[in-house]
Amino acid sequence: MPLLNSIATPYAEALLQVSEAREETDTVAAQAKDVLALWNDSPELRAAMASPVLEPEAKKSALAALFKDELTPSFQNVLKLLADRQRISVLDAVLARYLELYRELRHITLAKVVSAQALSEEQQAQLTQKVQAIAGTEAVEFDLHVDPALIGGFIVSMGSQVIDASLSGQVRRLGLALAKVS
Repeated sequence: MPLLNSIATPYAEALLQVSEAREETDTVAAQAKDVLALWNDSPELRAAMASPVLEPEAKKSALAALFKDELTPSFQNVLKLLADRQRISVLDAVLARYLELYRELRHITLAKVVSAQALSEEQQAQLTQKVQAIAGTEAVEFDLHVDPALIGGFIVSMGSQVIDASLSGQVRRLGLALAKVS
């Protein structure tokens, strides 16, 4: 287990246990996604929380002011605990691990999709059906990204399984096949 994961897992497991006991797991998962997006989109926030100059109390006050009543008490308690223990800089790892545990608990498959252009609602619905059939689960969550370098098509990753239906992937495979023939 990587070091960061060994630090993040106990906090994530504790948050999952508490949120399950309070029957707010789905709410906390949605909040975790929102906070994680904010964390990833704000280098200033990450830098401030990682700063050794700021005392834990100042970090807790800043987080409380930032999120006010938007987070459940159990989520707020984890933020305070991380700040007190000088671990707030690993918040993204804790939330990512929480979401992994949540998906395991709810039998949700995470499919990371990189497409050449944004997928329409109809394309997402078709992709959902295909991923459900492949993964054998009822629920699918997508992590969608656009990469014009794919030229066309998409790449779907589910755990260790990768489906490359991109034009750039087809060109690469054709080039490898031609190289074998020569």
